[in-house]
Amino acid sequence: MFVKPDTVVRWHRAGFKIYWNWISQRGRRTGRPAVGAELRALIRKMATENGWGAPRIHGELKMLGLDISERTVSRYLRGLRRRPEAGPSWLTFLRNHREVIAAMDLFVVCTATFRLLYVLFVIRHGRRQIVHLNVAEHPTAAWVVQQIREAFPYDTAPKYCIFDRDSIFCAEVVGAVKAAGAEPTRTAYRSPWQNGTAERWISSARRDLLDHVIILDERHLLRLLREYVRYHHDDRTHLGLGKDTPARRAVEGRTSAGAKVVALPRVGGLHHRYVWRAAV
Repeated sequence: MFVKPDTVVRWHRAGFKIYWNWISQRGRRTGRPAVGAELRALIRKMATENGWGAPRIHGELKMLGLDISERTVSRYLRGLRRRPEAGPSWLTFLRNHREVIAAMDLFVVCTATFRLLYVLFVIRHGRRQIVHLNVAEHPTAAWVVQQIREAFPYDTAPKYCIFDRDSIFCAEVVGAVKAAGAEPTRTAYRSPWQNGTAERWISSARRDLLDHVIILDERHLLRLLREYVRYHHDDRTHLGLGKDTPARRAVEGRTSAGAKVVALPRVGGLHHRYVWRAAV
């Protein structure tokens, strides 16, 4: 004998239990149905974008006609990494206050003789409008203060003015911003995304213009940039403005059956504006 009689009886009872469990569950599923990947992604999206808990998310899902219990939502939220901040994000703040925000920044352009020219510009967040732009080879704090005065004359300053922690934006510049009527707001250390509107304009200016030309001197750079600013305001569409221009470009319909689309060169022919013109 290799096993005891009690062992055989125990095996038999265990096999009987397994057999009847299989008979009773065959052909039907047990428990609640699994939450689909699309619904899980939607729960994650609602939780991360809004910081909502299970009751709020469950209510929103109910309004969308999705049948899921609040306990299931709560159970799934336990596995999510929640945002550390409880309040709105910096991006949300910028979107809600963009009409009263301006930003300024500096960037460098290399000339044909390898001189470095510094471009200072001020941009309003509301319609992405460049309100001031100038070029200098050796900018100083006093020069920046003068540019601020020219950018915001006669009480036209916005409520907030964003700039980074560049050493040229010293206490004298901060005082000039306050004197103009704006509240200076510095970005965090090594956080260029907090001044994203200005950084994006620099990227666009380089990609649309500066990467395709060789700058000769300050006058040449200033002329090209001013021409690009006119193109930026009047002709170039922006995703952030609903594919409109900062100056609100009107939609032009076809003037006649024989009208054709013609290209108007902009920025020295690097870009074009397209309009309807009647056939001659």
